[in-house]
Amino acid sequence: MAIIMRNRLPLNALRAFESSARHLNFTRAGLELSVTQAAVSQQVRTLEQQLGIQLFRRLPRGLDLTEEGQALLPILTDAFDRIESVLQQFEGGHFHEVLTVAVVGTFAVGWLMPRLAAFREAHPFIDLRVLTNNNLVNLSADGMDFAIRFGEGRWPATHNVKLFDAPLTVLCPPDVAERLHTPQDLQNERLMRSYRKDEWECWFTAAGIPPWRINGPVFDSSRLMVEGAIHSSGVALAPACMFTRELREGILQRPFTAEANLGGYWLTYLKSRDMTPAMKMFVSWLLQQANDEQN
Repeated sequence: MAIIMRNRLPLNALRAFESSARHLNFTRAGLELSVTQAAVSQQVRTLEQQLGIQLFRRLPRGLDLTEEGQALLPILTDAFDRIESVLQQFEGGHFHEVLTVAVVGTFAVGWLMPRLAAFREAHPFIDLRVLTNNNLVNLSADGMDFAIRFGEGRWPATHNVKLFDAPLTVLCPPDVAERLHTPQDLQNERLMRSYRKDEWECWFTAAGIPPWRINGPVFDSSRLMVEGAIHSSGVALAPACMFTRELREGILQRPFTAEANLGGYWLTYLKSRDMTPAMKMFVSWLLQQANDEQN
């Protein structure tokens, strides 16, 4: 009989308790739920009676959760959050599928963001959520559908689909470019570094000059590195394809043609999960965009 009673617990009473427990106040809960303080109090008492336990200690100036109330609150909060999340997907009379993508910051700002309006127009019922990272992401633990990474595509737990190569080249503000006539002139400049230590050495080799020791500041993002070069009259080594706007507007210049191809951008997703319809649409759209970029 006790199990039957629990299966019939009124939803309004559970919601009244959850709101009251967060606020520790029946009046604030009533305002949140658009009912009176008395109604909230009565719903909580009804729940306590059906459960046969006390959820609150009624104090002269508010409420305090009992141990039973403390145990119940996080379960209900999580449940109501999940319900709300699902209901939001049906707004406007259509099912909206949520798609979460972890993206390295340089790619997000320099390539993906200018194209998001086109994706929204093509797929209005996919709610795309973009989170940035510095190339370190755990798709399973972080609950991500996709990750867009820079590298050579050697991630064993994921399917890795290459979008395009992103060779590194010298980028700097115009006042610095005026001083650079040959690659050797870089010895007199402040060279920004990535956390990947061999990038400048590889570029020196591609430019046909012997490498030297670099002591400039270290960045975990090409976007930050280039911003540092712009604001401090320095020189960055970064993928030019991620800075087309800055190059077009003259904020940056590319003084040399030499490039170091150390990797590209990849779309990755777990081998252990099946693709949803929204995931398939995103892959198709992204690959088409990447193909158009190369042609």
